[in-house]
Amino acid sequence: MVSEEILRTHLQELRRGTVVVASLVALRHRDYGYALLQRLAAHGFPVDANTLYPLLRRLEEQGLLTSEWNTEESRPRKFYRTSEEGEAVLRRLLDDLAAVQTSVAGLIEGVDR
Repeated sequence: MVSEEILRTHLQELRRGTVVVASLVALRHRDYGYALLQRLAAHGFPVDANTLYPLLRRLEEQGLLTSEWNTEESRPRKFYRTSEEGEAVLRRLLDDLAAVQTSVAGLIEGVDR
Protein backbone atom coordinates (compact mmCIF):
# COMPACT_ATOMS: atom_id res chain seq x y z
CA MET A 1 0.00 0.00 0.00
CA VAL A 2 1.29 3.45 -0.94
CA SER A 3 2.01 5.71 1.99
CA GLU A 4 0.04 8.92 2.38
CA GLU A 5 3.28 10.92 2.21
CA ILE A 6 4.22 9.47 -1.19
CA LEU A 7 0.72 10.05 -2.52
CA ARG A 8 0.63 13.62 -1.14
CA THR A 9 3.97 14.38 -2.83
CA HIS A 10 2.78 13.16 -6.22
CA LEU A 11 -0.54 14.96 -5.93
CA GLN A 12 1.32 18.15 -5.08
CA GLU A 13 3.51 17.76 -8.17
CA LEU A 14 0.48 17.11 -10.35
CA ARG A 15 -1.37 20.17 -9.07
CA ARG A 16 1.62 22.53 -9.14
CA GLY A 17 1.35 23.16 -12.89
CA THR A 18 -2.42 23.21 -12.95
CA VAL A 19 -2.58 26.06 -10.43
CA VAL A 20 -1.23 28.42 -13.12
CA VAL A 21 -3.96 27.31 -15.52
CA ALA A 22 -6.65 27.53 -12.84
CA SER A 23 -5.50 31.01 -11.79
CA LEU A 24 -5.48 32.33 -15.35
CA VAL A 25 -8.97 30.91 -15.91
CA ALA A 26 -10.32 32.27 -12.61
CA LEU A 27 -8.81 35.69 -13.19
CA ARG A 28 -10.70 36.18 -16.42
CA HIS A 29 -12.94 37.93 -13.89
CA ARG A 30 -11.09 40.56 -11.86
CA ASP A 31 -10.41 39.46 -8.29
CA TYR A 32 -8.04 39.95 -5.38
CA GLY A 33 -5.71 37.38 -3.85
CA TYR A 34 -7.68 36.15 -0.87
CA ALA A 35 -10.90 35.77 -2.87
CA LEU A 36 -8.93 33.88 -5.51
CA LEU A 37 -7.58 31.52 -2.83
CA GLN A 38 -11.13 30.79 -1.74
CA ARG A 39 -12.44 30.34 -5.28
CA LEU A 40 -9.61 27.99 -6.24
CA ALA A 41 -10.15 25.92 -3.09
CA ALA A 42 -13.88 25.73 -3.77
CA HIS A 43 -13.10 24.27 -7.21
CA GLY A 44 -10.65 21.64 -5.95
CA PHE A 45 -7.40 23.62 -6.12
CA PRO A 46 -6.36 24.15 -2.52
CA VAL A 47 -3.41 26.54 -2.65
CA ASP A 48 -1.41 27.96 0.21
CA ALA A 49 -1.21 31.76 0.33
CA ASN A 50 2.59 31.49 0.47
CA THR A 51 2.40 29.78 -2.91
CA LEU A 52 -0.30 31.89 -4.57
CA TYR A 53 0.95 35.41 -3.90
CA PRO A 54 4.44 34.81 -5.35
CA LEU A 55 2.75 33.09 -8.31
CA LEU A 56 0.55 36.13 -8.90
CA ARG A 57 3.56 38.45 -8.79
CA ARG A 58 5.45 36.21 -11.23
CA LEU A 59 2.52 36.02 -13.67
CA GLU A 60 2.19 39.79 -13.47
CA GLU A 61 5.92 40.28 -14.16
CA GLN A 62 5.57 37.97 -17.17
CA GLY A 63 2.74 40.12 -18.49
CA LEU A 64 0.14 37.37 -18.08
CA LEU A 65 -1.83 39.33 -15.46
CA THR A 66 -2.65 42.97 -15.03
CA SER A 67 -3.31 44.51 -11.63
CA GLU A 68 -4.72 47.60 -10.02
CA TRP A 69 -5.20 48.76 -6.46
CA ASN A 70 -8.66 49.48 -5.09
CA THR A 71 -8.30 52.00 -2.28
CA GLU A 72 -11.96 52.96 -2.10
CA GLU A 73 -12.75 50.45 0.63
CA SER A 74 -11.45 50.56 4.20
CA ARG A 75 -8.77 48.03 3.30
CA PRO A 76 -6.81 48.54 0.06
CA ARG A 77 -6.78 45.46 -2.17
CA LYS A 78 -4.81 44.61 -5.25
CA PHE A 79 -7.04 43.21 -7.97
CA TYR A 80 -5.70 40.98 -10.73
CA ARG A 81 -7.04 40.09 -14.15
CA THR A 82 -5.78 37.86 -16.95
CA SER A 83 -4.21 40.03 -19.67
CA GLU A 84 -4.55 39.54 -23.42
CA GLU A 85 -1.15 37.87 -23.44
CA GLY A 86 -2.29 35.74 -20.51
CA GLU A 87 -5.33 34.66 -22.52
CA ALA A 88 -3.09 33.61 -25.41
CA VAL A 89 -0.84 31.60 -23.09
CA LEU A 90 -3.89 30.11 -21.38
CA ARG A 91 -5.31 28.89 -24.70
CA ARG A 92 -2.01 27.11 -25.44
CA LEU A 93 -1.87 25.62 -21.94
CA LEU A 94 -5.46 24.39 -22.20
CA ASP A 95 -4.72 22.82 -25.59
CA ASP A 96 -1.70 21.04 -24.12
CA LEU A 97 -3.66 19.94 -21.07
CA ALA A 98 -6.33 18.45 -23.33
CA ALA A 99 -3.62 16.63 -25.31
CA VAL A 100 -2.14 15.24 -22.09
CA GLN A 101 -5.59 14.06 -20.97
CA THR A 102 -6.12 12.36 -24.32
CA SER A 103 -2.72 10.69 -24.13
CA VAL A 104 -3.29 9.41 -20.61
CA ALA A 105 -6.74 8.14 -21.55
CA GLY A 106 -5.18 6.33 -24.50
CA LEU A 107 -2.61 4.71 -22.22
CA ILE A 108 -5.33 3.62 -19.82
CA GLU A 109 -7.40 2.17 -22.64
CA GLY A 110 -4.37 0.63 -24.33
CA VAL A 111 -4.76 2.66 -27.51
CA ASP A 112 -1.68 3.04 -29.71
CA ARG A 113 -1.02 6.42 -31.28
